Order: sequence, then structure tokens, then C-alpha cells
Amino acid sequence: MRFFNGLAALLLAGAAGAGGLWYAWGRDLPSVSELDVLEFSGQTRVYDRAGTLVGTLTPSLSSGGSVNRDLLKAPQISPWLQKAVVTSEDRRFYQHGGVDALGIARGLLKGLLQNDLEGGSSITQQVVKNTLLDDLEGARTAERKFKEAVLAYQVERNFDKAQILNAYLNVIYWGDGGSRDILGAGGAAHAYFGKSAAELNLAESVYLATIIPAPNRRYKDFAAYRPLMKNLMARMVEDGQVSQAEADAAWTTPIYPAGWRIGWNNDGTLRSAVLERPERLDENLKRLEGGGRYANFSYLQAVEKELTPLIGRKALYGGGRIYTGMSAQAQAAAETASQNARLPDGATLGLALVRPDSGEVLALVGQKLTGGRPSDWNNALQARRQVGSSVKPLLYTLALEKGWKQSDTVLDAPIRGDYQPMNYNRRWTGRYVTLRYSLDHSLNLPTVRMAQELGIGTFEAKLRELNLTPPANAGLPLSIGTLEASPLQMAAAYATFANGGLYFTPTLVRKVEDARGKVLYTRPAPVAKRVWDARTAWLGLDMLRGVVNDLSIPQGGLATRALIPGWPVGGKTGTTNDVKDLWFAGVTPTVAGAVWVGRQEGGALPGWATSGDVPTPVWQQAVAGALQGQPVASFREPQGIEYRVVRQVNMAFRAGEGDSAPTARDGSGSGGGFFTRRRAPEPEAQPVPVPASVPEPSEPVVPDPEPALPPEPEEVTPEPLPSQEPVPADDAEPTEPVTADPAPEPVPEPQPEPLPLPDPGTVPTPDPEPVTPEPTFEDEVVVPDPPEPLPPAATDDLLNELEPLD
Repeated sequence: MRFFNGLAALLLAGAAGAGGLWYAWGRDLPSVSELDVLEFSGQTRVYDRAGTLVGTLTPSLSSGGSVNRDLLKAPQISPWLQKAVVTSEDRRFYQHGGVDALGIARGLLKGLLQNDLEGGSSITQQVVKNTLLDDLEGARTAERKFKEAVLAYQVERNFDKAQILNAYLNVIYWGDGGSRDILGAGGAAHAYFGKSAAELNLAESVYLATIIPAPNRRYKDFAAYRPLMKNLMARMVEDGQVSQAEADAAWTTPIYPAGWRIGWNNDGTLRSAVLERPERLDENLKRLEGGGRYANFSYLQAVEKELTPLIGRKALYGGGRIYTGMSAQAQAAAETASQNARLPDGATLGLALVRPDSGEVLALVGQKLTGGRPSDWNNALQARRQVGSSVKPLLYTLALEKGWKQSDTVLDAPIRGDYQPMNYNRRWTGRYVTLRYSLDHSLNLPTVRMAQELGIGTFEAKLRELNLTPPANAGLPLSIGTLEASPLQMAAAYATFANGGLYFTPTLVRKVEDARGKVLYTRPAPVAKRVWDARTAWLGLDMLRGVVNDLSIPQGGLATRALIPGWPVGGKTGTTNDVKDLWFAGVTPTVAGAVWVGRQEGGALPGWATSGDVPTPVWQQAVAGALQGQPVASFREPQGIEYRVVRQVNMAFRAGEGDSAPTARDGSGSGGGFFTRRRAPEPEAQPVPVPASVPEPSEPVVPDPEPALPPEPEEVTPEPLPSQEPVPADDAEPTEPVTADPAPEPVPEPQPEPLPLPDPGTVPTPDPEPVTPEPTFEDEVVVPDPPEPLPPAATDDLLNELEPLD
């Protein structure tokens, strides 16, 4: 009786343990039905907004971070390869029910006795790991093993052995192909032998099977791993997969994996084996891909991503029609711009275009296109990169929303406190500059002072309204670009300037029909969320247009290369520290878009790369191509806007505010500070009515400036203190706080503004030791002492002789 009680207790304990594991890990398992993509023909057709066929969705299987979109049916794969893989990877494949207990025990015993850890995973478990559980990244954890076992049993109940083996042969990783991973039997056959998987002979099949456990290492040492082929053929004879005669013939058959120069003896031994050109693997893959085969790849990939959770993979690949918001013309223009992009070596890009009036995505390009198969990683959607100064228009428009004016001035001088940002060239003027001037030149010091006065919490709330996620504890560096976003997110945020202040969530798909015409999904009508009132959006747009139009390239214009003949354009560049990320985001009346350029793995670009020269022309070519042939449209100006020329620049104001005096600010909220302006601006610096000869009010008027002083470009910010450092996104390496965009020797404001000197009777005694910024450069930056008080009679003589402070 005691024995049976003990046995019952053990059974209960085991049941309780299994129940606990199921409760912890087994309740939210993915559906094994996703593997049935192998049974679909890939005839689901995709159409653009005009009803033009733009592509056919192809079923895919993922393997870790990569996806195989060239799935083969069993008859398309050599039977020799199928037999060799089974013998090599899972000899009991046809006997077990998904988990090979004997194989696991053998692996554990080998690990204990020979210190040689062997996984023991069956082919079915490998399929599960590389498809349904690819998000666990192959970690050898108890959770993964438990889920693998449960799902493997489910797969065995839902699919036969031939289907499971076929899935394995389509998803298995077969090495590094240079431009992309070698996935599946089709990719392996073409990469290593330049032929289709169906054409592989027994010798070639055995070679491919033997390199599966470590393809990159084994490929590079043919002679060392040649004996494994003989061993595998012997086991295939034992298992009845091949005859001895077939094995002997295969052993003496010469094979020549791509890149190798091999000399053979008649008995199957080697005379020589030299790896001469390993890049042949990549060349063979590109030859397989051909040109034009991957048109619209990024957009179609995004359609799959959007629809899969809505209708499921079976409906997605079961045939039928998908109608999208894509513009075939815009997509082709974006892909051409990507192919023509002149990027630094090793750099790639992401590009997104949207319609401002609906949020529909017109075009997506996820990589720098080269004519071959693009990477599966889509930078337009998935990348989260620091946006640099392209975030500044959102802060400046927030200031306008709070009642500021473009003509208001902010102090361009070092900031007291622990956080010490700098302008790009580590210089400042010590003067009050207008908001318009500060944004045109992308100055950091006035921008940070604005953030101080407006409040970082207020700015963070506005960014969240725009579906952007500020990093935790961002602090003041957020104002100059530590925000991380994708090109699609930035395009949607900028679209609010072109549509009167409305935010639309980006969407791709309008409607889905099955093969019989039954509607499976219809996109709800776009719902707009107001993030700016119409007049504020217009004022922000006016400043964005100023960035593009106010300054020529010799004057230091940061975004001049975004101009599209005949079309109104506004936009902003952005650059991060060490030139890791380059941005341009901009708008026209019917297209908003953003371009990011950087290294996929992160890291600095060459110092010559600037956001005005690299991403901006890509944006211009893409958007100009999207607009080609369309009637020129204008931005819709709301009521209640007036214009005044301030410092030779035509600026937009709310009605009734154009003639009010500019407010001077230093970031303190009270107008006070070390360089405090103590008297009102000179009368001639105030806004004046627009002369009757000025062209249409919506176009900024930029006469030639007075003789230009050396321009002030944007400046790099030093690293914030640990408490102010942004939290990097999961998919990006931590980077330093970002800064404004470099520019060629910019000019000061279109005409110099005299700096009113303080009244000597009212100037407080300055601190004996002014605060010195802590730059991120080796060169020392010195903060000059405040000017000595001058007698009133002397100040007028000096007003027009002030030079920027070095």
C-alpha cells in the first residue's frame, strides 16, 4: 500500500508540475496553422490606389531575423538532399512523434561523458523554433524547450512528415551570403553550386547536409570537413537511404562549392583545396534574384505585417485581392531615389511618403536598393533612430501654439547649469535672434532656452499626441533631437503642418477580398485627431517653408536642395552626434515624407556627410517624382492670418499680432538672465506692413541680405549627465544626445540686428567666473567675459560693429 501511495504522490506531483508549466508558458502559444503557408500558391494580388496591379504576395517562413520568400514544394527539392538531411539531422525523424526522447537522452549522455553538448532537437522542433518561436532567438531556456515540445506534438498531429520536412528544408539557415543570409534549399543550391535545388546530385546534397550545423565555419575549411561526407554516406547506407554503390559513386564525384578551387584524385581524395573567392556565394544569389523582381518589396512586406493580425495568414495567402493606398508612381519614384542615392560607404536608408489628408501610405522603401533582393529589415517602419534637429519644428510650433510669434527673440548664448549644449560650430552670437532665424540656422542654444521656458513635460505631451514616444527622463536634450522615431512616424507627424493641424494614423490597406470576391476586411474611415489649431499649423508651416526658402546654399541654407520647381515645399534637416543619423522630413500640399540615412548596425558616418547633402536630395527626388504630372496645388491658408516683413523676411502672424512688438526671451520665463535685454527693441526692428509690391502672402519674401557676416551653423551638443541621457530603443545602439545639422558657414540673420547694450546703471555685477560649457570636442571652448558697461553716448557708435563671439 505504501508503494502505491508513493506512486500516486509522484504522479500527482508530476501532474501539478506539468500544470504549472502549462499555466506559466503554455497558454499563449502561437497557432501551428501558420505553417500551412506551404500549401498556398501565392496568388493573392495587390493593387494600388488607382487599381493598378503592383504585386503578388508570396508565402514566407522566417528563420530568426530573416525570411525566406522563395518557398519550394517537395518535388522542387532533390530527393538526395531530403534523405541526406534526415540522416544528418534527425535519423529517427520518421519514428518519433515530434520530440525524440532517445535523441535527447543521447545528447545529454554525450554532453556528460564527452563534454560535447549536443542539442538533440528533432527536425520538427527545429521547424517550430525557427518559425513559430523565432522571437525567442534560439535561447536554450526551459521556457523555449517546453514550448518547442508542446508545439512539436501539435505540428505532428496537423501535418504529415513530408510537409514537416519540406518546411524544414525551406527555413533552415545555410550560411552568410554576403548581402543576405542563405535560407532554404533553394538558396543553398544556388549559392553553393549555382543550380536549382532539384538539380543537386548525391555528392552535392551530402556536402550541403554536412555544413548545416556550422555553415560559415565548415564552408571555409573544405579539407577538414571532407571526412564528414564519407561518414554521412555510410550512415545513409545503414539507414537504407542509399545503396553502397550509390555512396561509392558519390564519394568519387568531384564537387566544386562556389569560391573553391579543388583538385581531385580518382579515388575521391583531395590533391588541393583553396578558397579563392568566397564572395561568389553573394554573386550567385544576386544572379538568382535578377533585376526588377523585387519591385514594391518594402510596401508589400508592410501590407503583410498590417493584415496578418487582422485576417490571418490563411486568408492573406489564400488568393483574392488586396487594395492599398499605395501610389505606384510614388513608390517607383521612391525606389528610383533610393537606387540613385549617393550614400557614404556602408550606409543604408529608410523612406516613407504619406498623404496629409488621410494618412494613407503612398510609398515605402526600407533599404538602400541595389537591384537585388532587399533586406527583410524595413527601416521605414521598424527602425527607431534619433531624429536630431528634425524635431525642432515641433517644439517651435508648440511655442507658437502658446502665443509666441516668429518675430519673438531668444538669447543665443551659453546656458547656466549642469547641461551645457552648444551650437554646431561651438560659437554663439550673444544676441537675441528671432525664432525664424534660429530655426533657419538650426541653433541649439536658443532652442534649449525655448524648451526651458515652455517646459519639457509640455513638449513630451505634444510629442505623444503626434504618436511619438519620448525617451524616459529625456530632459532638455529632447528639444534638440534625442527622440527616436521611424521615417513613417516622422512623415505622419510632419503631415500635420500640411493639413491644418490634423494627425492621421498611417494605414496601407483599404480593402481585402477573397478569391470569390467576398469582402474580408474594409478599413474604417480615417479618423483625424486635432493636434494643432489651423492657424498654429499654418504658422509652423510658414517657418518650415522658411528653412527651405529663406537662405541660399552660399548663405548657409540647410534644406535648399529640397526645392521642387513650381511646388511649395517646407522641411527640416536633422543630424545626430558623430554623424550617426542623417534626416530630412518635409511637406508639400499633397505629399509628406521623411528620409533617414545611417549605418544599419549603427556607428558614425564620415564627417563630410551632412543632412542637407545626403538625405535631402533623396527626399526631393522621391517627392518630385510622386508629384510629376499632377496639377500644382497650394497649401490651404486658414482665415485669421496676416503678414509682416521682419528683418527683411516675410513672416506669418495671427491676425492682430503682426504689429505687436517682439518679446525677448532668455529661457527663464521672465525675460531676465546674464545677458538680459533691458530695453525694448529698436523701433526699426519691429514688424512693418507688407508693401503692396510683395508677391502672394503665402510665399516668404527673402530679399538679398545686407553684406553677410560669417554664418552660424548648427552645433553639436555635449553628452548630457547620466540623469539626462535618453534610453535607447531596443533595436538601436545607445547613442549620444543628438544635435543640429552641420551646414556650410551659415550667415547671420538676413540683416544684422543691433544688440542693445544694457544701461550701465541697471546692469548687475556679473559673476567673477562665467560658466564654461563642457564640449564633446578636444578643442577648448571659452565663454567670454560680459562686456564692460559703456557710457550711453558710446553705445550708438558700436551698435552696428558687433561681431559674433568666438
